[in-house]
Amino acid sequence: MGLVIADDLLGRGLQRIQREIDQAFDLKLPVPDDSRASLVEAMRHAAIGGGKRVRPLLLSAVAEMYGVSRPAAVLAGCAIEAIHVYSLIHDDLPCMDDDDLRHGKPTVHKAFDEATAVLAGDSLHALAFEILAGRQVSTDPFIRAELVYALASASGHTGMAGGQMMDMVAEGEAFDLRTVTLLQQLKTGALLGAAVEMGAILGKVPEEGRSHLRAYARDIGLAFQIADDLLDEEGDEMLAGKALRKDAPAGKATFVSLMGVDGARQQAQALSQQAIGHLASHGKEADLLRALAKFIVERDR
Repeated sequence: MGLVIADDLLGRGLQRIQREIDQAFDLKLPVPDDSRASLVEAMRHAAIGGGKRVRPLLLSAVAEMYGVSRPAAVLAGCAIEAIHVYSLIHDDLPCMDDDDLRHGKPTVHKAFDEATAVLAGDSLHALAFEILAGRQVSTDPFIRAELVYALASASGHTGMAGGQMMDMVAEGEAFDLRTVTLLQQLKTGALLGAAVEMGAILGKVPEEGRSHLRAYARDIGLAFQIADDLLDEEGDEMLAGKALRKDAPAGKATFVSLMGVDGARQQAQALSQQAIGHLASHGKEADLLRALAKFIVERDR
């Protein structure tokens, strides 16, 4: 990750949250000494030691701006990452994207089996809400309820799962730019948006005070997916740790196929700058969010 090296603030932030999320999953997922062992081992295989942890970083960066305790922010970040990881396990299944590699290691259904992969995804989905409902995240039941609502609404048919359904249908449809944008706002953007929203909820930011953060999240969500489309077109599979160049043979419309490589790259950069502009009311406390907006469009994996 070239930018992580170049940006010390972002590099430290990513390394710290990656370490903290791994530790949180390790504590939450002890392997039992009974016939559930392979299920928990599959959950650990997917959840520990992989991924950039962009969503927990977003959540913790926003929470930190508003004085939230680090342990509470990390736990909430673990919850949103559990949802993200569950979605990857299910997306990789033969009935969905049928992938063999994720984060440079075998996908869960390859390392274990399909039934275990389904249950591991289901269990991580449940773990997310178990964490958010617990008093360790917040002693305020209204905060906990709002966190659960934000993550649930971003995860289901009105968010990530709905976007995945649109993505599956896309193989047989000629989607235009507006439809592809909606698809990606749901599939990718909803969970990124939830991360920002949850950080603000933990920070007790009132609804009317979150509009600039929501605008930031919307722009980085689209920029993130455009960058993903560019990586699928031009990226290195070894660096990505997953199969690339699958969209075009499947006949899926993407930002790159609709806008061209140069047009897509310019749009991603414009969205990144626009996202940074939404943080104008903040000082140095938002520098990590600014660095993350740049990283999203400049990453190599």
